[in-house]
Amino acid sequence: MTNDLPKDLIVLLKEKTKLSNKSIENIITLLDEGCTIPFIARYRKDQTGNATDEDLRAFEEVYNYSQKLLKRKEDILNLLEEKNFLNEKIKQSIQEVNTLQALEDIYAPFKDKKSSRTSSAIENGLEPFANIIQALKYTNEEINQKAKQFLNKNIKSTEEAIQGAKDIIAQRYADDFKSKEIVRNLIANWGEIQIKEGKEFDKNGVYSNFANKTEKIKYIKSHRTLAILRAVNEKELSIKIDIDEKHLLENIKKYKIPSWASSSKDIVFDAYKDGLKRLLLPTLKREAINTLKEKASAEAIELFGKNLKELLQTAPLVNQVILGMDPGFVSGCKLAVIDENGIYLDSNVIYCTKPKEDIKTSSKVVLNLIKKYNITSIAIGNGTASRETAQFITNLINENNLDLNYAIVSEIGASVYSASKIAAQEYPNLDVTIRGAISIAGRLRDPMATLVKIDPKSLGIGQYQHDVNQKELSSKLENTTVDLVNKVGVDLNSASYKLLSFISGISEKLAINIIEHRDNIKKFNSKNELLKVKGLGAKAYEQAVGFLRIKDGKSILDNTAIHPEDYEVTKSLQKKYKIEDIQNNQIEQIAKELNTTPLKLTDIIEELKKPGYDVRNEFNQVKFSSDITKLEDLKEGYILSGIVRNITDFGAFVDIGLKNDALLHISQISAKRISHPSEVLSINQNLENIKVVSVDLEKQRVGLSLK
Repeated sequence: MTNDLPKDLIVLLKEKTKLSNKSIENIITLLDEGCTIPFIARYRKDQTGNATDEDLRAFEEVYNYSQKLLKRKEDILNLLEEKNFLNEKIKQSIQEVNTLQALEDIYAPFKDKKSSRTSSAIENGLEPFANIIQALKYTNEEINQKAKQFLNKNIKSTEEAIQGAKDIIAQRYADDFKSKEIVRNLIANWGEIQIKEGKEFDKNGVYSNFANKTEKIKYIKSHRTLAILRAVNEKELSIKIDIDEKHLLENIKKYKIPSWASSSKDIVFDAYKDGLKRLLLPTLKREAINTLKEKASAEAIELFGKNLKELLQTAPLVNQVILGMDPGFVSGCKLAVIDENGIYLDSNVIYCTKPKEDIKTSSKVVLNLIKKYNITSIAIGNGTASRETAQFITNLINENNLDLNYAIVSEIGASVYSASKIAAQEYPNLDVTIRGAISIAGRLRDPMATLVKIDPKSLGIGQYQHDVNQKELSSKLENTTVDLVNKVGVDLNSASYKLLSFISGISEKLAINIIEHRDNIKKFNSKNELLKVKGLGAKAYEQAVGFLRIKDGKSILDNTAIHPEDYEVTKSLQKKYKIEDIQNNQIEQIAKELNTTPLKLTDIIEELKKPGYDVRNEFNQVKFSSDITKLEDLKEGYILSGIVRNITDFGAFVDIGLKNDALLHISQISAKRISHPSEVLSINQNLENIKVVSVDLEKQRVGLSLK
């Protein structure tokens, strides 16, 4: 297969990825064979130059783009050849470009003209006259004389002939890819975006601070771009791109009109000027806005992916029986108990806060559940009545000398899960409110396993998510989830079908088949038993098996990321060496002895040293200030603790135990200058000694500072 790869494709990929030719060829072959990115990253390191999953995702993007570019080049070359426009100069220009935009710029002059003025002039036979004028060899008087040769029933005066020729020259200037690139770069580097009030502008609205301002295109922040464009769609703002046209015209005179030109240069300059103002600038200004949107969208999607990755790799709380609490005032606090494997055990509803505030009965219910199921941890949702519920639990622990901990967890998306098809399949006989409490408990036990059941767009971890490219956002979030789930690994005997469906090589249908087979056999004792699952063939097994774990399987290898294809090497290694005694300087020699590679051997040794190892960090409990229960309790200068729930370009939103998260603006994160909050903060990071710097009771907003 790789021998058939176009050389141009290899050159493009090498230029854009910096991978070796051999690695590029190997990666493409592996992808064509149906191997997934996680599988290639983990088990084919020797063939890829040890490329990570991030490297491979970037490669895949460049590979797809490069294929599209080469296909478009081929199409354009064929079209130009059919129309007899193709010559060596044009062919070379097409072959040299490495972006679709530059390619379309080259092709633009050969497209059917959209400008009616240009089309009309060409139809009236004025193209040769345009060539005469553009040659810059004749005086204005000579041009007027030559114009008479082009008069016809549609062109009745020399003025009309000259104007028609100028329309053609104007179009030529607007289509010239070099001129286009110059103007495009000038707009990008020196252009400004003017923001004005729209037809439905609200001077007291959320966009009031944007109106009647001018910002440099080069420096405008992505989050501001998305906010402005949303306001434009809502007709609250209007925008236009402004560029110093005088500077552009000076460039035309300097680079497009030679010093030796005759007096007809004024006619040509007028045509270029018209081409700039009437044809080129409007197009490139629209393009500049689209480019801003694409750039802002790409950055927002990247941030969303980063936030999701941090959220999903929050440390699990292992070997714990957990009580999930979904707080509420009038409707009460919903309770759900799950065991060490996340299996639902029991539920109830208590009224531990106002208005009922039945502390006695609530305490009795919770204490009975703790005793009955030996509950060791409690997860409290951070929504309405969260602080009051946390205070109730604190008092209960202290009064009864209980040996358990509680943590406040984000409940965002829990209601989405509760009403979802997945929840209905998992808990068909439970009320949606109890399903929500189960989800809250699951976020403490295993955030990744719980949150993959919810559309990432419902997790509140992005910015302007509805304004970005939805297809690209979905792809980014899917890939982020897939890569992390496979990096962490999945317990084959406790995973939901949804979690399994993110494993390399396993589709949702196949995941359901695995769950049905597991239910029939009670539990998997060996990874080999997967081959008995309906629809799971050799290829799916190869791609998936290394990312699955069996805690108490027949072999210790079933609880590692060691692939069965390496079991023989592993057994030989264990037979000949004490794993803990192997030194780094021995790896190469041992690999040679066992007929394997140093990279593969290193991975095997690491897995044998810590079977069942989870790459996620250790659980860390949040400590909230117990005296803050509502916004009115806050004052400027108060010192609090909190947890980062969301990160945006302009700051972070921190859960301080109130209904709404508080804003930690980028300017208040560090005494040192930072370009993005993610340089210092991460999702679910615990913060202490946060100072309250502003409290707005009317807008229900709190401003924080770490400085």
